[in-house]
Amino acid sequence: MTEGVHQHSQHRRPHQPPMAAAFLEFDLDREIEQLQREPEWQKGQNARTLVKYHDFRIVLTTLKAHVRVPAHQTDGRVSINILRGHIQIRASGRTFDLPEGKLLALDRDVSHDLEALEDCVFLLTIARAVNDRSRLSRAST
Repeated sequence: MTEGVHQHSQHRRPHQPPMAAAFLEFDLDREIEQLQREPEWQKGQNARTLVKYHDFRIVLTTLKAHVRVPAHQTDGRVSINILRGHIQIRASGRTFDLPEGKLLALDRDVSHDLEALEDCVFLLTIARAVNDRSRLSRAST
């Protein structure tokens, strides 16, 4: 889903180092406030990759009410943890209702779309198998 959310965004924020270290700590309230002060939020969505290793990512994402993210998929396993608000995700012929406090996990290559039913914030985690790194290298050549 990271790719899905970010592929819609025509402009990506430069990653702020460090995004990979022995330990990383975040004040999520501060991160959310910053995302919601940026111009992208006024357009309906904003996101920041907090953690980025070759096989693991965590992305903090904000969506305004009624914003839809079209169907997409990723080659990693995904979890979506709703911190604030309410979204619906459609995947594999099902609709998952995710209010604040819910978490959904999807296996790799599961096509899904989502809609924010109200302003929302969620943590998107993507875990790729170690051998996915070679697949990513081949895809970029």
